[in-house]
Amino acid sequence: MITKFLHTLILGVASVSLLHAQGFYQFGTDQGESIPLKWKLNLNAVYDDNVGAGRAGADGRPLDKEGSLALNPSAGASMTHVTPQTTADIFGHLGFIYYLDSPNQVDDTFSQSRLSFNLIHRFSERIRFSSTNFISYELEPDYAYGYATTRTGGETLFWETDNAVGYRISERLGSYTGILVKQTDSDGSDNDRLSGQVYTQLRYQYSPQTIMLFDYRYEMVDARGPAHNATNQYILLGAEHMFTQNITGVMRAGVQLRDLETRDSATNPHVEANIIARPNSALRLRSFIRYSVEDYDTVQNFNGRDAEYADRSTLRFGVAGDYVINPSFSLVSGLDYIPTRYRDGRFLNDSTASRDVDEDVINFYIGLNYRINDFMMAKIGYNYSHADSDFPTRDYDRNRISLGVSAEF
Repeated sequence: MITKFLHTLILGVASVSLLHAQGFYQFGTDQGESIPLKWKLNLNAVYDDNVGAGRAGADGRPLDKEGSLALNPSAGASMTHVTPQTTADIFGHLGFIYYLDSPNQVDDTFSQSRLSFNLIHRFSERIRFSSTNFISYELEPDYAYGYATTRTGGETLFWETDNAVGYRISERLGSYTGILVKQTDSDGSDNDRLSGQVYTQLRYQYSPQTIMLFDYRYEMVDARGPAHNATNQYILLGAEHMFTQNITGVMRAGVQLRDLETRDSATNPHVEANIIARPNSALRLRSFIRYSVEDYDTVQNFNGRDAEYADRSTLRFGVAGDYVINPSFSLVSGLDYIPTRYRDGRFLNDSTASRDVDEDVINFYIGLNYRINDFMMAKIGYNYSHADSDFPTRDYDRNRISLGVSAEF
């Protein structure tokens, strides 16, 4: 029994720390049981009091604060298939948001679409294969995916695929080796990226509650535009720990070795952690934190001149929760905090140094869901975003209120 338990932890819990494509909040794709195909239709009415937040007009100045009512319909489907050897799930939705009174210089229609597919296949007790895949084309950044800090100028295409093989070397020792590829492509942006990462992880079962981790990651970043290409190496130590039956955490810390095409090499700290807690059957809490030098969003316009920053140090913190009040009502909420420091900048036209820049983003949301019957649900939500930025066009406050209904069948 103990041997089987250790085997399960060494390879089974590995999905907690390696499946990046589902965002910082996710702990893998293992499901307890199959869920048949479900279809879902949504219709939301949204009031946005600052539609042009974070954008510049033709004159390079930030757009005036103007509000508009918007409609946000979507249709989606999801399914989970589980066998003793294979777990697979798929989720997708197609939608758009249409502003009824869009301000000048802002389009009135934007895509809000996503698709994900995840797979775990167990070839034997020793070997398993995992694959997580995600693609989105949407207007708003999702802070839980770690590629955006604030609003972009338009829709962003983001895709990511992460494929790995896990191998149990001995009763206590296991490994995971994989390839992660991702790309961002934003309309009207100089910050498009394509990156590929090869990684390996050693996992040692220290105790029934704790797995010790050693990670090595090698990443190449190809900048599509005037930004620098980069090579990053990550050397990290960490642990997965079950604090209680209802609280699980994954923590890593180490160094990030950077080699930039246009700058000197650098060594920076790298820290990441995730915690999921379920104190009771009604409440679920999730949180993450990551500190790293990121290669996305490094080209910015400052006082009419484009500058490229070699050091974009970013702390990402997020917490989310959902609480079932009773069979009819449930509450969802979350908070994101992202302070970013832009350092070692140079203007693109003459290579002179630009000043250091700081930017802090806070995003908070809360919503109440009411289940009308077994098929329909009504929703009301509020979202507040605030960016305190030294970049004039990226400094804003924004409030959004939404009312909606969904049907699942």
